[in-house]
Amino acid sequence: MTVLDANGQVRLGLPTGRMKEGVNTLLLDSGIHLKMSDRGYRPQVNLPGYEVKVLKPQSIVEMLHLGSRDVGFAGADWVHELKADLVELVDTKLDPVEVVAAAPEALLQEGKLPSQRLVVASEYETITREWIERAGLDATFVRSYGATEVFPPEDADCIVDNTATGSTLRANNLAIVDVITRSSTRLYASPKAMRNPSKKNVIEHLVMLVQSVLAARERVMVEVNVDRQNLDGVIAALPCMREPTVSPLRGDSGFAVKAAVPRDKLPLVIPEIKAAGGTDVVVTDLSQIVP
Repeated sequence: MTVLDANGQVRLGLPTGRMKEGVNTLLLDSGIHLKMSDRGYRPQVNLPGYEVKVLKPQSIVEMLHLGSRDVGFAGADWVHELKADLVELVDTKLDPVEVVAAAPEALLQEGKLPSQRLVVASEYETITREWIERAGLDATFVRSYGATEVFPPEDADCIVDNTATGSTLRANNLAIVDVITRSSTRLYASPKAMRNPSKKNVIEHLVMLVQSVLAARERVMVEVNVDRQNLDGVIAALPCMREPTVSPLRGDSGFAVKAAVPRDKLPLVIPEIKAAGGTDVVVTDLSQIVP
């Protein structure tokens, strides 16, 4: 099958559904603006060299595997399910889910599935059949087309489905018996596109922009004033990417120290800075970090 490029541009697939909001926000924070066209599924984008189409995540995986899309966002679960040969570029860690096996608690024996013939329902045929074989179960697979959690107990003994919090499973009186795999929204490329030097260069530009936002989300900028005698102590208290920026204050009254600090370390870092003699601490959000 021959698929022609649109004016030689890189063909980007953007997801619909639950992934849409997170991906669109990630792109917006990267400075990439999407303007929906009248046709709805072909937004205009201010990123040179790109042509964009909005597709279901499963379709993006298939189109990347086929080569009719060059790069796109999709879930790792569907890459596994469809056995797609893709290049993973970035794990955004957005929309994290677990693909689990779950069954009615009344069926379980000491928290495990009983040794009997079982019916297992799922949208994931490949993942489910692999799990059945790996677990050594005597089971029949039944394909579901959404709302898999309603199959037990009348139409299936067990299901394989994705879950973020487990609340839907609990609401249907289902207990998790196995965590099969974990998934998140990731940026993938077609191997064919990555073998094309010009397309690879354009794709790596997108990767840089996306990674810069993801890196910035994990850090904050901490700025602190300190006198000369306490400078080394404050610097020692600041975990930073390389070395902090140190600038003299007017009138030789001390120094301003600035560093990009991991966000999750703030509860420890701020008290340590104060204890080391730092004053006037300011914490600000970052938008992008490009190494």
